[in-house]
Amino acid sequence: MEYKLTFKDYNEALKQNKLLGLKCNDCGTVTVPPKMVCRKCSSPNMEVIELKGTGKIQTFTTCNVAPEGRESEVPYVILLVELDEGPWVMGNLTGIDPAAASMELIGKKVKMTGNAVFPGDKYSAGDGARPLFSLVA
Repeated sequence: MEYKLTFKDYNEALKQNKLLGLKCNDCGTVTVPPKMVCRKCSSPNMEVIELKGTGKIQTFTTCNVAPEGRESEVPYVILLVELDEGPWVMGNLTGIDPAAASMELIGKKVKMTGNAVFPGDKYSAGDGARPLFSLVA
C-alpha cells in the first residue's frame, strides 16, 4: 500500500497556500491531514483533492508559551476548524488580538488566508507549515 498524499507533499502544498486532502472514492469522505486509508471506511481507494479552506471554528486556545525556537510568536490563537468538506484541521487565527479571543469565536466562519512556515526543531524533520485563517465578515 502506498500513500496517495504524503505529509511532505501536504506540507509543501501548504507552503504554496493550497490545502490538500484525500477524498474516498468508495464513501466520499474527505480526510485531512493525509492518511493511508479513509478515516471513515478504511478504504485505500482515495484521490488527492484541493480543499476550499473555508469552515467554522469548533474550538480554540490562546498560546502564551511558544515551542522552542518560536518564542517571538506568542501570544497566538490556535484553532480547530471544521472545513466545509467535513474534516477538522488545525491552524492559527490572524487578524484579532489574541488577548481578546473569547468563546464568541466558536461557530464563526473562517477562511484560509495563507500559511506560516516555522523552522524545524531537534524533534522534527525540518520546516513545517500551518494554515492561517481569518474571520469571514
